[in-house]
Amino acid sequence: MTQNTLERLNRNVSKLQEEIKVLRSFVIGFLAKDKEGEYRPEFIKKVIREAGEDAPFTFENKKSFLKEISGKN
Repeated sequence: MTQNTLERLNRNVSKLQEEIKVLRSFVIGFLAKDKEGEYRPEFIKKVIREAGEDAPFTFENKKSFLKEISGKN
């Protein structure tokens, strides 16, 4: 195969990969609806991203937890 043929095949494969992503997203969005609401990819991405971050507060006991949520610092 020539270099031009390989490049053309790579472009075609890339286009197919993009189309598969779009179709997969559509199918997930269509099937993932439930009685609580619709699937929102941006919300899921945000939750996953924030789950990997460190928590802004740590509580050693119930007293420190109650103090933090009551706003009495």
